[in-house]
Amino acid sequence: MITASKNIILLGFMACGKTFTSRELARLLGRERVSTDEVIEQREGRTIADIFAQSGEPYFRQVECEIIKELSARDGLIIDCGGGVAVNPDNFAALQSNGISFYLVASPEAIERRTRGKTDRPLLNVSDPLSKIKELLAKRDPYYRKADFLIDSNEDNIGKVVDEILHILSSSTTHSPDRA
Repeated sequence: MITASKNIILLGFMACGKTFTSRELARLLGRERVSTDEVIEQREGRTIADIFAQSGEPYFRQVECEIIKELSARDGLIIDCGGGVAVNPDNFAALQSNGISFYLVASPEAIERRTRGKTDRPLLNVSDPLSKIKELLAKRDPYYRKADFLIDSNEDNIGKVVDEILHILSSSTTHSPDRA
């Protein structure tokens, strides 16, 4: 069993199920759930979309990096990471220093279906969201794959994703986990 002090880190592209999965894991494990995007919005007093529009993506990534350092220093959290967190090697190293990471893998088509018609995803406010998803996912996937475990989240079945994570957590020891 993974020690209670280790953070559980959920990585992956937007709309892969991190938020729902983190909420359910927090409920079942009695742990605090923290969303990096929600912390940024609270600290900045504005939405992610507004931060992108008013201050740009580089500013957002700087704030995100500060938040990751703070959260990684804490114990026993379930951290729901924004979609771009793992691309920064410093973020990934900080998260891995005190956590076990899970990449929730979803296809571009599943992501497009889940985000269709939503305006709160600034990177997808383009004429062809599916092409943008494929482009971004191609760049980010190699970083996500550095996670300790890969979990298929293509089905709209968060219970199955949660069960798989719980199984891994209960069968893992305190040494470095094998990749799933």
